[in-house]
Amino acid sequence: MNELILAGSVVFIFGAVLAAYRLFGDTGLYGMTVVVTILANIEVLILVTAFGMEQTLGNVLFAATFLITDILSENTGKKAADRAVFVGIFASAFFALLTASWMLYAPAPSDWAMPSIRAIFSTTPRLVLASMSVYAVSQLLDVWLYHKWWDFTDKKFGDHRRFLWLRNNGSTLVSQLVNTVLFNLAAFAGVEGYTPGLLASIILAGYAIYVVTSLLDTPVVYLARMIHDHQKATPDQA
Repeated sequence: MNELILAGSVVFIFGAVLAAYRLFGDTGLYGMTVVVTILANIEVLILVTAFGMEQTLGNVLFAATFLITDILSENTGKKAADRAVFVGIFASAFFALLTASWMLYAPAPSDWAMPSIRAIFSTTPRLVLASMSVYAVSQLLDVWLYHKWWDFTDKKFGDHRRFLWLRNNGSTLVSQLVNTVLFNLAAFAGVEGYTPGLLASIILAGYAIYVVTSLLDTPVVYLARMIHDHQKATPDQA
């Protein structure tokens, strides 16, 4: 079941990103950045076994942030993609401060939720700090690499639209490796229960998922470019 749910999550999340872009344009992608960034910081607390490996959830959601910046890089430009990164950082910071404030409340005698809330969100500040730092580094690297690959193929072959698959995967696979290693070390190294062997397994499993999602998101970027071209050609229907 875990494998089926993960596969379904890829279809659902990537489909939602594409739908948000079709319906709301760049604004929809900025909104999805907020949603997936916050949810990924919660989902990453869950440890599951799938495809024979122990792994944290949240990998598909984090992969969606790379998809979003690649769509923005392709259709709108580097400035728009960088803006999405900063929107994600702002959302993470707001989320961390808000959840930290929940810990300060004295619950009512009839409260039943606070013990569970504290069990989940007491670890949030470290996770979100790690997430924000690594997110900023890996996402800005992804945007930078995307346009470096684009400049290279443009100069080499003289075609501005060709080799989308190369700039998409060439940037994402490198930046996601950086993201996977740095985030897991910053978030879980030294935490009780996370042995070096388990941490290595989580890193390998996380990057394996990122490799798959990177390959799977390439058709989505092509579809997003088709949507952009169609709406540009028929602005009255956008």
